[in-house]
Amino acid sequence: MTLKLRPHHLLCSLSYAGKGYSQAFIENFDAICQRLENGESVQLVEGPDEICAPLLSDTQAHCHQSSVRERDQRALRDLSNALSQELSIGSRLLLSAKHIHHLRQAFKGSTLRSACAGCEWHELCTSIASQDFGQARIRSS
Repeated sequence: MTLKLRPHHLLCSLSYAGKGYSQAFIENFDAICQRLENGESVQLVEGPDEICAPLLSDTQAHCHQSSVRERDQRALRDLSNALSQELSIGSRLLLSAKHIHHLRQAFKGSTLRSACAGCEWHELCTSIASQDFGQARIRSS
């Protein structure tokens, strides 16, 4: 199978540590992290994705807002630069432990974080990155 993620959620998965909007959201994101660790490929999508699924019954959920689409565009640009390949909506990626480590180093060095501006989780993710992602659910090695 292929995991469908919007670009900024790929960034979120780098520092995700089991916190979220609701228990259903956390359980879903935990399962997604397990799928990534198991080597499932990712397809970059526009709009709500598999991480958004537990929130979609709320018509006011942030996943429908234009600011989130802008965040996805910034994340797509940053991911393309970090991976040295042109990515677009529909691109597929297979993230090895080496890729995750590389992306995390860019994240920690703030070259992969323009999409994080204004995010309510910014400080938490910064803290997790500063501790070498020790709390993150996805292990890079």
